[in-house]
Amino acid sequence: MLDIGVVSYSLASLAFIVFSLLLMTSWKGRLQGALLVTAVLATVVWAVASTSYFVFLEPSSSVLLAVEVLRNVFWIAFLIQLLSSTETERWYVLRLRGVMIVVLMVSLILLGALFIPKFSQLLYATFSGVDIRLLGMVLLVIVALVLLEQVYRNSEGELRWAVKYMCIGLGGIFVFDFVFYADALLFLKINTTLWQARGVVAALAAPLLAVSASRNPDWSVEIFVSRSVTFHTSALLGAGLYLLVMAAGGYYIRSYGGEWGQVAQSVFWFMAVITLMLLLMSGQLRARLRVFINKHFYQYKYDYREEWLRLIQTLSFGSADGQFRERAVIALAEIADSRGGVLWLRQETGDFLPVAMETVHVDDVVLCKDEPLIRFLKEREWVVNLPEFRAAPSICEGLILPECMEDMPWAWLIVPLMNHDELLAFIVLAESRSPRQINWEDRDLLKTAGRQIAGYLAQYEAAQALVHARQFEAINRLSTFMVHDLKNLIAQLSLVVSNADKHKHNQEFIEDMIATVGHAVSKMNELLVQLRAGRSQPLSVPENTSLDDVLKTLIKERSATIPLPSLVQECSGIQVRIDKKRLLTVLGHLIQNAQDATQADGQIDVVLRKQGDSAVIEISDNGCGMDARFIRERLFQPFDTTKGASGMGIGVYQSREFVRESGGDISVQSELNVGTVFRVFLPVQSHDISSDRELADSN
Repeated sequence: MLDIGVVSYSLASLAFIVFSLLLMTSWKGRLQGALLVTAVLATVVWAVASTSYFVFLEPSSSVLLAVEVLRNVFWIAFLIQLLSSTETERWYVLRLRGVMIVVLMVSLILLGALFIPKFSQLLYATFSGVDIRLLGMVLLVIVALVLLEQVYRNSEGELRWAVKYMCIGLGGIFVFDFVFYADALLFLKINTTLWQARGVVAALAAPLLAVSASRNPDWSVEIFVSRSVTFHTSALLGAGLYLLVMAAGGYYIRSYGGEWGQVAQSVFWFMAVITLMLLLMSGQLRARLRVFINKHFYQYKYDYREEWLRLIQTLSFGSADGQFRERAVIALAEIADSRGGVLWLRQETGDFLPVAMETVHVDDVVLCKDEPLIRFLKEREWVVNLPEFRAAPSICEGLILPECMEDMPWAWLIVPLMNHDELLAFIVLAESRSPRQINWEDRDLLKTAGRQIAGYLAQYEAAQALVHARQFEAINRLSTFMVHDLKNLIAQLSLVVSNADKHKHNQEFIEDMIATVGHAVSKMNELLVQLRAGRSQPLSVPENTSLDDVLKTLIKERSATIPLPSLVQECSGIQVRIDKKRLLTVLGHLIQNAQDATQADGQIDVVLRKQGDSAVIEISDNGCGMDARFIRERLFQPFDTTKGASGMGIGVYQSREFVRESGGDISVQSELNVGTVFRVFLPVQSHDISSDRELADSN
C-alpha cells in the first residue's frame, strides 16, 4: 500500500510541474516573471525531493530542509519585487531591500547550521538549546506572511482582484508551514501527520496561483486556465470532498450500527452515490456552478473563444440536419443558460410568425410589422429584459409588449436578430436555469451572436427559396417540353384536316390519315405517362433499330411539306441500339428545321453513311444558314428561338441531349445565305451488316 506522504507530495509535484510548464512556455523575460518561474521550479524540486525521501529515505533531511529554505527565499524575493513595482516611495523600497538582506542572512545561517556541524553546535549552545534550524524556518515563514499581507493591503480595486488568489494560495502554504514548524519547535520533534499533509496543501494551492498568474499580465506570463478546466476541476473537487464526508459517515454508521451496521453502511453508500449522480447531472446546479466560477475566478463572464466555437458548431450542425431554426434557438439559449425559447421569423409580407420552438410552446400568433415591439427592436437593437421592463417600463421608452407575450410567464429575454440594418427575426428566451443578472457583457454577447445567427438564418432561408425555385423550374421545363411535342402533333393533325376535303375520297389518303391520327394518339399517351411521372424527358427504352427503316419513315412523313427531302444511302443495313421513337422525333425535328429555313425551290438531302465505328446521318440544306456567333452562343441554348411566337427554342437542345445520352454527338456547319449541315453521329452495333458498296468492292 502506498505511503500517505508519497501520494501527498506526488500530487504537489504534479501540480507544480504543470504550473511551471505553463509559465516557462509564456515567459517574456521580465524580472517578475523570472522570479515567479524560479519560485515555482524551486517548489517543484522541494516536492520531488520530499516524495523521494518518503520512498527511498533519500536525500538526507538536511538537504531536504536546504531545498525548502531556497524555496521560501525565492517566494519572498518574488513578493518583495511585487511590492517594489507597486510603490513609488523610495524609503519603502529601501526598507524592502533591507528585508531581503535580512532574509538572505537568515538563510545563510540556516544553511550553515545544516551542513557545518561545529557551526550548528555553536548556535545550539548560544541559544540555550533552541534548534536554530526550526527557529530560522519559523522566521522565514513569518516574513513571507507579512509580505503577503502587505501585497494584499497595498492592492486596490482591480489589482486586489488580480492577486487575491495568490495571497490565499501562498498564505495557505505558509500558515500551514508556520503551524508545522511551530509545533516542531515547541515539542522538539516533527509531527508526521502534519508533514505528510503538507504536499496536499501545496497541491491545492497550485490552481489558485495559476488563476492569479492568468490575471496579471504585468508578471509577463500569459496563462490560460479555461473555464471548462476550472468547471470540471471544481466539480471533481466537490465530488471528492462529498465522497470523503460520505466515507466518514459510512464509517460512523458501521462502527455504531451494531448488527445492522454493514447493511446500513451499504444502503448509505448506495444513496450517497445516487445523490452524487443526481447532483452532477443537475442542469440547475451546473448552471449555478458556472455562474459562480465566472463571477469569482475570471475578469470576464465568458470565454469568448469557447462561446464562439460552440455557437458555430451548433449552427453548422443544424443547417446540415434540416432543423436549423430550432438549432438557432438552442445556440442562443446555451449562451444565457436558458432552457429554451421561440423564434419569430419575418415573412414576405413583413409580418413575423413563430416558426421554431424549443421546450416551450406558443400559439401561431402573427405579429404585424407595425407592432411597437417590432419597431423598437429594429430601431434600438436592444436586448430586452422582460422582468426589468415589467418592473420599470421607463427603461425602454416606446416599447409596448404584444398581448400574446403577456400570456408567457416563462419569457425572459427578447434578442433581435439583425441582418445588415434589417430585423430578420427575434428570439424570446425562457428564464435561465439559475438566477442571474444581465449586464452589459451579456447583452453585447447576445447581440453579437444574434447578428451571426441572422446571417446563417438569411443564408438558410435563401437556400430554401432556391430549392422551391428549382422545383418550379422543373415544372416549367416539363411544361415547355410537353407544349413543344403537342405543337408538333397539332401541326400534323392540322395538315390532315386541311387536306381532308380535297382527298377524302382517296382511299390511300384515308389510310394515311388513320395512321397519322393513331401516331398522334400514341404520342399523346406517352406525354400523359411523362406528365404523371414528372419527367421533362421520356424514359429511354433502347432497342436494336435499323437506320434504313428510320430514315425511310421520316422521308415519307416529311414528304407532305416542301421542299421535299431526298434520301441518299451510301451504306445500308446499319443497326444501332437506341430509343427508336425518340430518334424519329429528333431526326424529324432536324428535317423540319431544314424545311423551315429553305425556300420552296430549295434542296434538302438526308445522307446515311458509316465513319469508323459510328453511323453518320447528315441533313443538309441550301437555306438561309446561320453565322458562327449564333451557333456558338444561341443554337444549343434551351428556350432560345428565331421563329418568334411559333417556336419554343428547345428542339435542337433536346436533340443534342438525347444523342449524347445515346453515346453519340451532333455537329453543325453553316454559313449565312449558303446553307446548313447537321451531322448526327451514333455508335453502331458490332454485328452491323456491311453496305452493298463495301461488299461489291470486296468482291
